[in-house]
Amino acid sequence: MSDRNIVFISKATPEDDEFVLWLAPKLEAAGYTVFADVLSLKAGDRWRKEVTASLRDNAIKMLLCCNDTSLAKDGVQEEIGIALDLSKELNDKRFIIPLRLERYKKIFGIGELQYINFVGSWANGLAELLDELDSENVPKNRDEISINPNWELYRQRFSIHVQREEELLTSNLVKILNFPSYIYYYEPTGAIDLDAFKDECSLSKYPVEVYHNGVFTFMGPDEINALLSGVGKFKKKASYPTENFISEGASRPKIKSRETSNLVSSMFRQAWNSLCREKGLTEYAYSSQLGFHFNKSLIPLKKRVPWGDKADRRSSALRGTSKGKVWEYGVTAIVSFWPFPHVKLKARVLFSELSSNEAGSIINDPAKQHKLRRSTCSGWRNKQWHGRLMAYLVMLLGDNETLYLPLSFSSNVELSGMPVILKSPVTTQLPNNLDDEDEEADLTTLGNFDIEEDD
Repeated sequence: MSDRNIVFISKATPEDDEFVLWLAPKLEAAGYTVFADVLSLKAGDRWRKEVTASLRDNAIKMLLCCNDTSLAKDGVQEEIGIALDLSKELNDKRFIIPLRLERYKKIFGIGELQYINFVGSWANGLAELLDELDSENVPKNRDEISINPNWELYRQRFSIHVQREEELLTSNLVKILNFPSYIYYYEPTGAIDLDAFKDECSLSKYPVEVYHNGVFTFMGPDEINALLSGVGKFKKKASYPTENFISEGASRPKIKSRETSNLVSSMFRQAWNSLCREKGLTEYAYSSQLGFHFNKSLIPLKKRVPWGDKADRRSSALRGTSKGKVWEYGVTAIVSFWPFPHVKLKARVLFSELSSNEAGSIINDPAKQHKLRRSTCSGWRNKQWHGRLMAYLVMLLGDNETLYLPLSFSSNVELSGMPVILKSPVTTQLPNNLDDEDEEADLTTLGNFDIEEDD
């Protein structure tokens, strides 16, 4: 084990080269030793033996680039077989870390492994991957950073530069800036009809979570009794500092921290959903979560929304047409309190029939929706996704600088109006494969804010 210090990237060639070219230097800049199949090195059995030996004898983790094309390659399947044997030999269930580059079909041996998601935002995937490697105690050396010279060979072949300068990486995370100091638990003072109680709670304007025969909420006594006046009278039985409730759980009623964290996450998500409904966004139920989309009553088709400060003004569309259909950008809000309180805005694209140059009925066939997303959105680069997210936030914010999600008549969750910005110590300049009419001229995969671009 002492000789194992390599983070081995398993990929298809050349399908995944662009991603690996971006990822590997950033891992090296974080202090890790990285190995990846480099096109400019010699191919054939001799090279294959070197690849196999590096994996078998020196790898501490294998990062598996996952899409259907890569996973179908004989070389990748061979590496998966070696890695599965090593996982047992080293007693490391997380020896293989799948990197989800596209939606892919599960294959034998890795189907149940938890992947790191790079779909939609390589920046978010990188941040999650670095956290995972750190939590797994993968060896790294921050004192002697070294960028593998093989990336220079990539540069010579494809004219792609790895530069020793900071790059700003945009994420789809927005920080939770403030939330109420206390959460309350109410119980009825007498016997109640539990079904009627739950029905009344489901109609609440503000988030409530039924627990046993009581309810957790951020509402005060007058508000909760007004809401449940048809059921009975309720009395406050406990109040908890919200931060302690999330991290430590509660004693009355007894509830573990994992459940309290999920409970508050649910309430904050309900508040997000309420805000979106109040603003008139289209609500669409995906397989497990709700998404909210801007529609024709809120913004005309193909209208671009300006965003960014005056010195760096850009614009992006939230609604457009493709292949005779109308697409509408939206998001699903996913609340988390680790490593800091934030809301992850998961991108969604909803398709409708085109009718009289506007959106008609929503296509309610999940298979058709999926096929349209793959064909329409596969050409969108990360900078376009970021632009649409920024335009979405601008529309939600209106004249405000932060977003306020209602939890009661007098309390809110306050969200930042800007996504979290991450920094990488190195920059890679990747080619622009977008057509001229595409938005956000894409000079880098994740967007270097110092590069000028046409609006």
